[in-house]
Amino acid sequence: MDKIQLLQERKTEISNASKEIREDVLTIIDEGSFVELSAFSFSKSEFYGENATGEGVLTGYATIDGFAFYVVAQNYKVLDGGMTKANCDKIVKCLNAAEKNSVPVLFLLNTHGVQVGEGVTVLEGLGKLFTKCAVNPPRYVIVNGEVYGSAAMLASLAECSIFLENKSVLTVNSPVVLSAKAGKNLTKEEVGGAKALDKTGVPTFIAKDLSDVREKIIAMNALDAEPIIEAELNDCVPALNEAATTENLLSVFESPLELNSTYEPEVKTVIGRIGGISVASVIFDGGDEGIEMNAAKFAKLKDFLKFAYAHELPLVVFGNVKGICPSMCVNNSRVLKEAVEYLEIFNALPTPKISVVFNKAIGLGYTLFASKSIGFDYTCAFANAKIALFDGAQGAQIEFGNSGVDKAALAAKYADENSDPVNAAKDGYIDAIIEPQFVKQYVIASLQMLAE
Repeated sequence: MDKIQLLQERKTEISNASKEIREDVLTIIDEGSFVELSAFSFSKSEFYGENATGEGVLTGYATIDGFAFYVVAQNYKVLDGGMTKANCDKIVKCLNAAEKNSVPVLFLLNTHGVQVGEGVTVLEGLGKLFTKCAVNPPRYVIVNGEVYGSAAMLASLAECSIFLENKSVLTVNSPVVLSAKAGKNLTKEEVGGAKALDKTGVPTFIAKDLSDVREKIIAMNALDAEPIIEAELNDCVPALNEAATTENLLSVFESPLELNSTYEPEVKTVIGRIGGISVASVIFDGGDEGIEMNAAKFAKLKDFLKFAYAHELPLVVFGNVKGICPSMCVNNSRVLKEAVEYLEIFNALPTPKISVVFNKAIGLGYTLFASKSIGFDYTCAFANAKIALFDGAQGAQIEFGNSGVDKAALAAKYADENSDPVNAAKDGYIDAIIEPQFVKQYVIASLQMLAE
């Protein structure tokens, strides 16, 4: 056969087989920036008797808002998106190039699992793929449809996993099987949609469509840009004097983005800029009562601190924590292990760490999230905040029980009026007691000082 004719036929076959996935990729990347790699891969599926055009995955490199990325996009139109050994090898080849050139990777996933005809062979391919992703994690994974089986692990290995409204489904087993095992008749979205995975910590964002995905990636990439030191040091947030709510605290940021909003929503993990400086921030959204920690909340903090470490972001904590939840269930859980692992990552973080106690810092809530001794470089507290060993006299009496302690003296010591931050400041543990509306000024000043 004429080689030019063969090339033209293969190019036509590739184009026809990958039209939809190419359109998805082009929606996210900069126009005209995509360069395809390993396009002419055509394995033969003995089990299904058809060619795996392009191995069922589109790979290449491109830019998004000028930032370079390698791209891996599964093509569901080939073998129903089934993963094969050749498919895995092609992805690993792309990941090797990304690692060699120090360029992040963008995945678009859409697969119903492995091709069963390959048997153990495909499992070896997956092992190679997972090992590569564990060493050099993909920056973004977009769940671009339904992702079932082992491929679901790729979403949890990623730095950032983005789900699409009314489209993304992610399950380790078939959603039909999971629903049946639960004795229910659930839709696939009710089993593996982003809102159904609210205890997994996997969905970082929920996007409306692929255009929204592009905007979120651009916003995330902006964190790595140089600081914009044009801050107005006299900026204030008067609403904080009225109510120290999460909504009002978010006014301190320029264009904040919340990560993992569906998972343990009381612990809000936010990225953005304060005074032009990119930061990773934790806001403990516990209302007037404050938050009680459990294993899942510490696990979310751990993941977020790993993100801050990877991007070398300063950490700003807005504290409102009463300590660990006093329950049998929490006591008999991994809560202490998770707390220690959080502390290990916190101590490894080389960037400035700032704590703002805006409501409560009680017991371990102070030690872990405000203490200078644990590693915070700067700690301030709102004038109406509460810092103490116990959350009031009643809590102290319960803790001591009938041990013969003078309960009147105990009540006096832990009365609300004796738990304001002035007592902690007297011993040098609090750097500043501030009027809430001026918090942005203090945070910007400390960021600028500590970043030098």
